[in-house]
Amino acid sequence: MTIERATLARLVADHGAALRVVVAGVRGSAPREAGAAMAVWPGGQAGTIGGGALEYEAAAEARGMLAAGQAAAVWRRPLGPALGQCCGGAVTLVAERIDAGWLAGLPDDGLFARRIEGPEEAPLAIRRALARARSEGRAATLWAQGWLAEPVAPPARALWIWGAGHVGRALVSVLAPLPGLRITWIDTAADRFPAEIPETVTARIAAEPGALVPEAPQEAEHLILTYSHALDLDLCHRLLGHGFATCGLIGSETKRARFRARLAALGHAPAAISRIRCPIGDPGLGKHPHAIAVGVAAALLKERAAGIEQGRRAG
Repeated sequence: MTIERATLARLVADHGAALRVVVAGVRGSAPREAGAAMAVWPGGQAGTIGGGALEYEAAAEARGMLAAGQAAAVWRRPLGPALGQCCGGAVTLVAERIDAGWLAGLPDDGLFARRIEGPEEAPLAIRRALARARSEGRAATLWAQGWLAEPVAPPARALWIWGAGHVGRALVSVLAPLPGLRITWIDTAADRFPAEIPETVTARIAAEPGALVPEAPQEAEHLILTYSHALDLDLCHRLLGHGFATCGLIGSETKRARFRARLAALGHAPAAISRIRCPIGDPGLGKHPHAIAVGVAAALLKERAAGIEQGRRAG
């Protein structure tokens, strides 16, 4: 599990400060692995370190730390009868106050190492982990002699979803909980969106959605699934002129062929048009909106995994 700057920044913006509790180390059997984390603030919490009595007590202690203004603590917990748990192992939990200052100290990606307790100088195990992260791109949560190192997720992938109909809603419901995505969701009117939109999603209303294309980062990924073929075509045309990382268009093979001809007539080269994937998702899963969404999500996760592996080999 990685630290996600955008998620924590939203949390700090909403609550001013919170306590982040991370499983720093595990010995034997435990409900969650090293790196699992939750955030706690006076009125709530997010994430999980495994539930049960361990999480309940950790959340209560974290709120006590917030009230007392305490910045950090280390808790070592055996998972036995005293907690009413039968895992039989033990965990080391690190609790840290996160605020704007803490966020300012995060690297853009790689490994975030800091002293919680123990020696002032980073121990050898931490220094070696930092070197591996720089040279090989490999990073994992490590607890050594009072120092904690955690991988930091690279900047989120920008994903623009054009259309808030049945498929658009299914896509957002499936994709919004996934880490590492920054979703912008566009449609023509407010009443086309559901009443509740996930916190990780930015909704944009535009009578002419194509006018927003220049605002999209050129490294953004796009999914086009509006209520109108004419609007879909306009977005494809504008995005081909603007630039994108990937672009998917909902539709059939027939729609794909028609759009290829129309985009060619608008002056786009065949190689450029071929970058627009149509249909999207996995046709073998069916045409139900959530089946399409699951197929798209699987493709995004596979692309991410392939990119990480390619980066590791290149490094």
